[in-house]
Amino acid sequence: MKTTSTDAAIRSQYQLVDAWGLHSGIDIHGCNPATIRSADEIKRFVVELCDLIEMKRFGECVVVNFGEDERVAGYSMTQLIETSLISAHFANQTNAVYLDVFSCKYYNPEVVAEFAKKFFGGKDYDLHYTCRK
Repeated sequence: MKTTSTDAAIRSQYQLVDAWGLHSGIDIHGCNPATIRSADEIKRFVVELCDLIEMKRFGECVVVNFGEDERVAGYSMTQLIETSLISAHFANQTNAVYLDVFSCKYYNPEVVAEFAKKFFGGKDYDLHYTCRK
């Protein structure tokens, strides 16, 4: 994984509070509509992301398309990992991705955000992270 000054600061905070885990919420805007509407692409994203951040997948990735209200319609994904969970919702109306990664094994949230933005063809993203105790 790429190390940045921000990564060093997050890692330091993670160690300082003796965190049990790290949660990141990433909102990616202006994504490629074809990619976020493809269950196969979403599953491929999960495999590549887990490889990138060195997380071991547990079981199959679940990808379900639903939502009667067009505002929230789209795919939702869950993937258990041995150290917790990766999940996301893909909003058709706004071409946005709402990605959550929670793990008791440290990872760099910036690496996740940049990879997801590139994979889904996003224009920009908002990243929030929390060290969980």
